[in-house]
Amino acid sequence: MQEQQKIYSYTYPRPSVTADVVCISKTDELRILLVKRGREPFRGYWALPGGFVEIDEDLEEAAKRELKEETGLETEALTQFRCFGAPGRDPRGRTISIVHIAYYNGDDFRKKVNAGDDAAEAKWFDLKNLPPLAFDHDKIVEEALKEIL
Repeated sequence: MQEQQKIYSYTYPRPSVTADVVCISKTDELRILLVKRGREPFRGYWALPGGFVEIDEDLEEAAKRELKEETGLETEALTQFRCFGAPGRDPRGRTISIVHIAYYNGDDFRKKVNAGDDAAEAKWFDLKNLPPLAFDHDKIVEEALKEIL
């Protein structure tokens, strides 16, 4: 028997959901992993690794998938940090982001990161010298650092 495809119809707008990852490296200086966006919106700006959650995907699995696709890094240890969902944070429409934190030690930090998927570049940055960030990622980083430090 063939499974029928579900069709949904709603009379109200629905938000999109993303999973983003704040990757912190604990070396002599704290560093954060960012990706340069290869697509609009914010093409050419740096951002946290992340992206849209698939309809049948667990939030943590989405964060792990996006991290691997955009940077080449894998992790088993993610901590769900917080949700960010202010209207207007994403010009594509109403988007709610579930943010996770991943920690890497000094040896992991030295692993090469490789940009992939829609990321044009991936790079570790000193937290004291961050570039302008896409979306509301500057606020996310600021809030995450309050939690970490």
